[in-house]
Amino acid sequence: MTREENEKRLEHLKSIVSRLPEKPGSYQFYDEQHVIIYVGKAKNLKARVSTYFHTEVDRFKTKVLVSKIWDISYTVVRTEEDALLLENSLIKKYNPRYNVLLKDGKTYPSICVTNEPFPRIFKTRTINPKWGTYYGPYSHVATMNSVLALIKQLYHPRACFQPILPEKVREGKYKVCLKYHIGLCKGPCVGKESIEEYQADIAQARQILKGNTRQLLREMREEMGRLAEELRFEEAEELKQKYLQLDSFVSKSEVVSHTINDVDVVTITNDERVAYINYMHVASGSINQSFTFEFKKRLNETELELLQLGIVEMRERFKSTSKEIIVPFDPEMELEGVRFTLPKLGDKKTLLSLSELNAKQYKSDRLKQAEKLNPEQKQVRLMKELQEKLKLPKMPYQIECFDNSNISGSDAVAACVVFKSMKPSKKDYKRYNIKTVVGPDDYASMKEVVKRRYQRLMDEQQPLPDLIVADGGKGQMEVIREVIEDELGLDIPIAGLAKNDRHRTNELLYGFPAKSVQLKTDSELFYVLTRLQDEVHRFAITFHREKHSKHQLHSELDEIKGIGPKTKDALLGKLKSVKRIREATLDELAEVIGRAKAEIIANYFAKGLEK
Repeated sequence: MTREENEKRLEHLKSIVSRLPEKPGSYQFYDEQHVIIYVGKAKNLKARVSTYFHTEVDRFKTKVLVSKIWDISYTVVRTEEDALLLENSLIKKYNPRYNVLLKDGKTYPSICVTNEPFPRIFKTRTINPKWGTYYGPYSHVATMNSVLALIKQLYHPRACFQPILPEKVREGKYKVCLKYHIGLCKGPCVGKESIEEYQADIAQARQILKGNTRQLLREMREEMGRLAEELRFEEAEELKQKYLQLDSFVSKSEVVSHTINDVDVVTITNDERVAYINYMHVASGSINQSFTFEFKKRLNETELELLQLGIVEMRERFKSTSKEIIVPFDPEMELEGVRFTLPKLGDKKTLLSLSELNAKQYKSDRLKQAEKLNPEQKQVRLMKELQEKLKLPKMPYQIECFDNSNISGSDAVAACVVFKSMKPSKKDYKRYNIKTVVGPDDYASMKEVVKRRYQRLMDEQQPLPDLIVADGGKGQMEVIREVIEDELGLDIPIAGLAKNDRHRTNELLYGFPAKSVQLKTDSELFYVLTRLQDEVHRFAITFHREKHSKHQLHSELDEIKGIGPKTKDALLGKLKSVKRIREATLDELAEVIGRAKAEIIANYFAKGLEK
């Protein structure tokens, strides 16, 4: 598209915007092929749509969307609620490229009660409103199965697939099946159960599916009293058994408060790409439905926009008629006859927290599932998390950590470990003998090693790390900063891992002056950082022990005149340690290296004892 064509396109679009009404409604953007690419809603169409064409629009994805728009249409409605409903309907119908993508959970099963004179009740993953009424979907299949089992146990709805008509029953056109003979069906097909009795049972089953179990229990209790007064004790006893079964089932459900009835709860949690909106319905104090929707973002939609969309989707999906919706923040929308509650304390706050917990758990489960299929995704997530926590200019792909090791200044060594993509890169580990420092001076040793490390990388034009982590607090960080910034003139972010009084790492430090970074000690990111710290400890201590061991052997055996490397190796190969060589008898030594050399070694250690 040439510059002139683009200017003509924008002029055409702005002329449409200038004519838009200042009323609530839904607007649609079309591409060059006149395909809908975005659907939106607004309290004021003209004010909302004009924001897309302001020169100060700075969101990249919005700029991309505007560059694809060739035409605009709109639909005026009476209220903001109608605009929300229309937007939701159009998004589902056209699935525009730049709108959030709702993963609508069609793979989750629902319970269907068929539209028949003698309805059937069964689970299904296929939704067809012509067949009957659907309850669900159920994200927890075990819960659905327990509800179905209860209904079958209480009411014995028919399980056969043949259509049963009342007139055919009267004509005797049907025969009972095996389920009738084993007591799992009451035989409505042959008139053993009347259509009125059957439909009364189904009505009660619907109440259970709606979650109105406590209301149903009250009705059953009243009916038992009436039957007892009429001396119909067998029927009363049969109803009592149903009552006890239902009461037992209800007692196992999540009870919040008996004072809360017919309330919806909607909460949201999200990341860069996906938002998770949890919906719960509470009836008679019990949670009878909980489901989490997943929305894939397309244009950096805000939590407010996504919550509004989630509420509309919830009302449509679950045929909600609740007059109260509990939400985490003001959704800035109006629904006729509905009030929004933002609880601070009490049972409703408990409900809100429970819904948020469900959303976070669903998000965690989805994340684990994705990372199991693609392990690199987890590493990228952790790198992004660390980048955000420290506000780094780029993801810390390469992280390096240093540690010193010595015993009272002797055999001083240092180690550098390298993590790439949050995993150890052992081929890049480095070990250093301290050359310029005398005595136990950790700061001076660290200064020497850091300078040697990065001076060499600069000389060899090797890639520098994205982050340096000091195994220690502010002092170690400052020493590294002096070398990196003041002496070498490099710009590498520096963090520190500080320990508490119990010598346990409990704090991530960053910046100069260093400040504590909020990081949960049970998080995955903290685990990776402590693993980095543990790894540099292990590597440094292992190197120090090797050097110290070699030094000990040298001081004891290599100082004996007349004993060469082959003799020393033979002794160590047989007796294993200097201590055992010192304690060995002359005959034992002679068996390994001969009499003459055995006497030299024995005399050497004997003189040492005299001293």
